[in-house]
Amino acid sequence: MRRMIIEMGMGNDLHGQDYTKAASRAIEDAMRHSSLPILPALGMDHRQMEVRVTVAVAQPDAVDCHALAAAMPRGTVTVRAVQGGMDVVNPETGEVTVVASAAIEVFLPEQKGWRLRG
Repeated sequence: MRRMIIEMGMGNDLHGQDYTKAASRAIEDAMRHSSLPILPALGMDHRQMEVRVTVAVAQPDAVDCHALAAAMPRGTVTVRAVQGGMDVVNPETGEVTVVASAAIEVFLPEQKGWRLRG
């Protein structure tokens, strides 16, 4: 498998302090930046691609990675949560805004007859 695409996104949960919701919004943001016309151009089925998603939040153990993977529309998906993102605390109310970042990497089988330079 060879990485062919990487997209990044950012998401947040303003009031619920829900790390999975913030991560989901970061993933959705990244997906809105991409289109995969390469698959039909190569005659490939989307199930042949491997999708690796990394989400970064202040509390990675609070992310439901299985739910995020199940929500992905294409490919064989794995999601992992890592330390990152940020919690922004309102000093007047103590309310926490959760900020997440996400990277989506798409890997395709090595292709015959052509190759990318680099």
